Amino acid sequence: MFNFGILVLVGVVQVVGLVLLAPLFTGTSRWLRAKLHTRKGPSVWQDYYDIFKLMNRQDIHTADSSFVSRLMPPLFMGSCLVVAFGMPMISRMSPVPVLADIITIIYLMALPRFFFALAAVDSSSAYSGIGGIRELIIGVLVEPSMMFALFVAALATGTTNVGVMGTVVGAGMAQTPVALIVAGIAFAVACYFELGKLPYDAAEAEQEIQEGPLQEYSGASLAMIKVGMGIKQIVVISWFVAIFLPFGSAADTSLVSLAIGVVVFIAKVAVIGFVASVIENIVARVRWIYISRQTWVVVGIALIAVVFSILGL
Repeated sequence: MFNFGILVLVGVVQVVGLVLLAPLFTGTSRWLRAKLHTRKGPSVWQDYYDIFKLMNRQDIHTADSSFVSRLMPPLFMGSCLVVAFGMPMISRMSPVPVLADIITIIYLMALPRFFFALAAVDSSSAYSGIGGIRELIIGVLVEPSMMFALFVAALATGTTNVGVMGTVVGAGMAQTPVALIVAGIAFAVACYFELGKLPYDAAEAEQEIQEGPLQEYSGASLAMIKVGMGIKQIVVISWFVAIFLPFGSAADTSLVSLAIGVVVFIAKVAVIGFVASVIENIVARVRWIYISRQTWVVVGIALIAVVFSILGL
């Protein structure tokens, strides 16, 4: 049984934990990339050092920018934290069910992308504008496959609530298991795009177009965006895990179950993060015009899942 008060407390713990651990997640990813390239690379704590350094620097904006540029960093990070508050990470039941609906999550995840691109244009920098437009194009190419996959998962489980979907999948009661597996594959690939890994990466170096929108940010605003990007990566992984790999999550709100849920969740995120980093380092960047072809393949896989769902498989 789940206690609502304890679930809300779990949601608060998730939010605080993600803020504290997001730089460690991104720092570990950078360290692992360097090791796979046989380089010494930065420390896993490097992102903490960078964030503390940025917090002590002046927050500067371009003269032509409006309130949009100032609003984007807290909005970007805040949207990700709202999703994290409602996402079932430690337990199978969502801490705040109203925030765990797949349609609500899709809109909340689209909001940071929209303002990220809008702030890039608002900076009046052509370079930033190109990066912002690229971000919007990635969203247009990736989000249809995510929606198709989630639509199939909702049909298979009979609900649009992520927590209930995970509970049904964990109990093996999905109505169309084959369609659910195919949808899980499509959603996993779409989530890889959302993680910003090669060849769809938000590169570390500011000279890369993808991170062009960040070139006009500094100080606390840039630090907030960096933390927000790390939180978004963990939230995207949690989204996939909550629906398609709910095994090991707490089935009730007892202290033992929640403790096991924390350990299992960290292990899942670590394994998926490691796999994503390995894949990132065995592929190369592709020409921009070819990315749409790859994302449409994912849409095709999701459509196959829809067909299996219609056939009742």
